[in-house]
Amino acid sequence: MNDPGFVVWFTGLSGSGKTTLGVVLEKELLKRNLRVQRLDGDIVRKSLTKDLGFSEEDRKKNIERITFVTRLLAKHGVATLVSFISPYISVRDNARKEVNEESAKFVEVFVKASVEECARRDVKGLYEKAFAGEIKNFTGVSHPYEEPPKSELVCDTENETVEESVLIILEYLEKEKIIPKS
Repeated sequence: MNDPGFVVWFTGLSGSGKTTLGVVLEKELLKRNLRVQRLDGDIVRKSLTKDLGFSEEDRKKNIERITFVTRLLAKHGVATLVSFISPYISVRDNARKEVNEESAKFVEVFVKASVEECARRDVKGLYEKAFAGEIKNFTGVSHPYEEPPKSELVCDTENETVEESVLIILEYLEKEKIIPKS
């Protein structure tokens, strides 16, 4: 039986930098010969959860499904990097509980950036459409985002470079003996 893996769960608004941090962290973990799987909201919504919309109920189902996959990966020794808006504290707490039931570590990273900054970075024009009322239930504009009150880490992507944020995560994972020191 493998040692359990671990989960780094990136949460934050669309455009805050969750995917970017996940991609760079994945490269760093692969350099350390860890088994890594990245699960990204945009990609998963095209396959595993393409039947779901953006109502509160569907958003919760989306995270329930990804939590199931995450738990399986962690159980089998995979470092799993999850990049989802996951706007509700209750579903993130449930993901933590389920991962912990596999004796795997769960590290929540709040990728913090203001709505204004996320809109400035938005290459898809989603915020513009949301501000104009063309997209309903858009997190941070017309749908709530519940900031984590007690995440292990906060990466302030408005004031930190990608490299600085990833270094903060790596240092935490090393300090907590989740990954070996480089």
